[in-house]
Amino acid sequence: MDQLAAMRAFVRVVEAGTFTRAADLLEVPKATLTKHIQGLEAHLRTKLLNRTTRRVTVTADGAAYYERAIVLLNDLDELDGSLRTSQAAPRGRLRVDISASLAMLLLIPALPRFFERYPDIQVDLGVTDRSVDLVGENVDCVVRGGDLVDPSLIARRIADIPMTTCAARSYLDRYGAPTHPRQLDESHKVVRYFNARTGRFLALEFIRDGETLEVAGKYVFAANEGNAYVTAGLAGLGILQAPAFMLRRHIEEGSMVPVLTEWTTDALPIFIVFPPNRHISARLRVFVEWVAELFAKSELIHFQPAVAASARETRLERQGP
Repeated sequence: MDQLAAMRAFVRVVEAGTFTRAADLLEVPKATLTKHIQGLEAHLRTKLLNRTTRRVTVTADGAAYYERAIVLLNDLDELDGSLRTSQAAPRGRLRVDISASLAMLLLIPALPRFFERYPDIQVDLGVTDRSVDLVGENVDCVVRGGDLVDPSLIARRIADIPMTTCAARSYLDRYGAPTHPRQLDESHKVVRYFNARTGRFLALEFIRDGETLEVAGKYVFAANEGNAYVTAGLAGLGILQAPAFMLRRHIEEGSMVPVLTEWTTDALPIFIVFPPNRHISARLRVFVEWVAELFAKSELIHFQPAVAASARETRLERQGP
């Protein structure tokens, strides 16, 4: 029995929750994975896993073995990585997850410069707004905006993105511009955004002179993905509040116009998040540093529209609800 391979197989099964998913993540046949676990249990003379048709759970002995095994494997990876780093450039595959807007507008266009610097690294990029199970899906890191909901994860804050409230020119031509956030609950429409995992709707936030308002707004359309959310705003379905970098091109072209500019909104924090108890490889370390540098220097990320659009400044009059 290859005890090291068996330990890695066992750890992956515990984290993935099923033999099938663990085999996919390790890129080995399920039969090979099963053989590793059976060999390890025979070697230890104890049952490590309880198997059902849908799920795998650890026994008490299995839980204790997992806690020690993950420490040993991390130490071994750290030792191997330190020696490899001193002798060669970072190499290998990274699994990264990021929202579609950050991927399309910022990360992917800049990746050629990353691969010029690190040609031996491969990046598998998951593009989604949904919450990702970093351990179960074997993801090395995610780049996400908003507050962190899992305190067990390791996170590095890399940016604070300005937010802006906008409406399509076509919407303003029809309804005029609001003069107070409360009008979004009364005589205007908004496009709403809801969390892809929880279904919870996010409120629009407005701050002025120490006063903070959270407005739900009347709506006919909501989305759980950033690009769809902005597209709905461009279609004139309502006023929306989004990271300024997502609206920059549309504002500069004049198809979107900032509104309620006398009010501000808290910036959106951006984090790189790692799984707990996971060795930080050399390839992940250089990728994180590169992403942090990219966000810090990006003019797109720090774009703040200077266009004012009160009802008077846009010279638009209300033409009915």
